[in-house]
Amino acid sequence: MNKKDQLFAGKAKTVYTTDDPTRLILHFRNDTSAFDGEKIEQLDRKGMINNKFNAFIMQKLEEGGVATHFDKLVSDDESLVKNLEMLPIECVVRNISAGSLCRRLGVEEGQDLNPPTFEFFLKNDPLHDPMINDSHIISFNWATEDEIAQMKELTFKVNTILKALFKDAGMLLVDYKLEFGRFEGKLLLGDEFSPDGCRLWDAETRNKLDKDRFRQGLGGVVEAYEEVAGRLGVKLD
Repeated sequence: MNKKDQLFAGKAKTVYTTDDPTRLILHFRNDTSAFDGEKIEQLDRKGMINNKFNAFIMQKLEEGGVATHFDKLVSDDESLVKNLEMLPIECVVRNISAGSLCRRLGVEEGQDLNPPTFEFFLKNDPLHDPMINDSHIISFNWATEDEIAQMKELTFKVNTILKALFKDAGMLLVDYKLEFGRFEGKLLLGDEFSPDGCRLWDAETRNKLDKDRFRQGLGGVVEAYEEVAGRLGVKLD
């Protein structure tokens, strides 16, 4: 499979076409950004860690019955994936209060949420990814009613699988975002799952092991990502 033209460059990944129109290559870069790109740094090894971490998680989800776009690793920082027609929607599940939920609702960080909350957001950087609901999605034809139901079901299925996975490794899955896309008539999980797009805390100390270390200037970002990978058994080298 040969990498061809750059299709899209996001905050931390670049997407390339291949000689197979049904497949793309994701390049995980070392770029790290926060606050809609206002804070950007290069962190050595981050692209490699996120690529291999994502591959590990996607494979675990496939084993648990969640169909994903992931095919295989092709290098330390690149993966081969299916070419999805992405929906412009982010699905967010929160098991513990943190981040924007606390700011929006005036609640304290660290509250266990039972049941977990579910929210839709429009994937739109200039608009700062505003929250949307089922009615918006249907009215603006961003997804069908059936796809809305599937996204909710799959997002909570992911939650069941990954909460247990991280718990066994001594971590709390605080919250995360997922994106989905269409492929050959099916809805598949796309994009990535890495410490860039979720919150992970140590189960005992509640120390942060995710991108909040970068957002909040805590330092040790790559070291935290490596610790998470090591606890899960992700092979980095």
